[in-house]
Amino acid sequence: MLGEYRIEGRRAAEIAASVERGIGAGELIPGQPLPPLRELAQRLAVNPNTVAAAYRALRDRGVIETAGRRGSRVRARPASTAREAIRVDVPPGVVDVSTGNPDPALLPPLGEALAAAAADYARRPALYGDPAIDPELAESARVAFDADGVPGGPVAVTSGSLDAIERVLAAHLRPGDAVAVEDPGWGSVLDLIPALGLRALPVAVDEDGPLPEDVERALARGARALVVTCRAQNPTGAAVTARRADALRAVLAPHPELLLIEDDHGHGIVDLPLNPLAGDGGSGPWALVRSTAKAYGPDLRLAVLTGDPVTVDRVRGRQRLGPGWVSHLLQRAVVHLWRAGAVDPRVVAAAYGARRDALVRALGERGITAYGRSGMNVWVPVPDETGAVARLLQAGWAVAPGARFRLASQPGVRVTVSPLSADGIGPVADALASATGPGRALSGRYD
Repeated sequence: MLGEYRIEGRRAAEIAASVERGIGAGELIPGQPLPPLRELAQRLAVNPNTVAAAYRALRDRGVIETAGRRGSRVRARPASTAREAIRVDVPPGVVDVSTGNPDPALLPPLGEALAAAAADYARRPALYGDPAIDPELAESARVAFDADGVPGGPVAVTSGSLDAIERVLAAHLRPGDAVAVEDPGWGSVLDLIPALGLRALPVAVDEDGPLPEDVERALARGARALVVTCRAQNPTGAAVTARRADALRAVLAPHPELLLIEDDHGHGIVDLPLNPLAGDGGSGPWALVRSTAKAYGPDLRLAVLTGDPVTVDRVRGRQRLGPGWVSHLLQRAVVHLWRAGAVDPRVVAAAYGARRDALVRALGERGITAYGRSGMNVWVPVPDETGAVARLLQAGWAVAPGARFRLASQPGVRVTVSPLSADGIGPVADALASATGPGRALSGRYD
């Protein structure tokens, strides 16, 4: 109980630190209510404004959350606890379809590219003061962006998609600002937002991407940024269609101050067209990010981003004050992979698509509603998420709990099809049907 831990301090910083010590020691547990503001002020003999400042600082850092008259409580998942910590222990003999990893057989060998990059590096090593982005990488990335109708803009390189998204958010927003995010959506982004002291506003999605009416609702609630996955959305496989892109642009048009971040991590593993939301000319701040992780390998820590000049310049400037740049060896290796055509998106997309479509079809034949329009994941709504995960584990299948990906949406589980062979589709579908019972369609929405 809360009475077992006494919050202490005379200044706001001291009170906030005392709460964080309690959480770190496990004496204040996730979801536990904190004392009402005036009650704690009276107990500590301080001005209520002092306690209000402490609670505000804790909220901005993602440590606590406030709910109006219901008061303040420790966040159910404090910003220091990643959703990836919600893992399933996979015993021997259990097939792990929970990881979200690509199929290693579909990744290109990196030896030749790294050797070519090393040879090039020997001729012209990167030194302090050199441009942060390799000119050939910038040129190749910009050509690919142009081919997909992405508006013109400078190019930067970061250590993966999440690094890019974090830098873009930090370049424009301040603690306490609200960010509209897909729900269900990528758990790492859902963790990143409170870690930056920002507030997440959930936006429901269907197979065509974020629902325009939900985006409009988030904007009315004060969202200052919107994060959208273009294709191969994690965990649902949604992909933004041309019609949905038009509808979303119409919603965003009256809000030129909104920061728009588009995540195209599916580039290279999908064959659906890109339908970017960012408009030419007078649109507000924006960025579109492409990672090499899914198509070329998660350990190839590189993503390229483009956007309006101010946003890209801020990202580059802040990067110079931290890591400085992404290894030019990696940049040159990626250039070699791109120019050698090491990955054929049509082949990779067909491989994932065959497994994904087969699983969705097999589940449908068993009365289970499932979704997976693109990418390597299938989302299965379930009435009892915890029970379904446990029963599937007993049946020999480890799936990802939907809690990793949800804010306010309904329970579900994510199945990564990368490890599945054609012979594995039927057995995992049988196990899902047995563990979950007949699925119910959710009017095309995942909420």
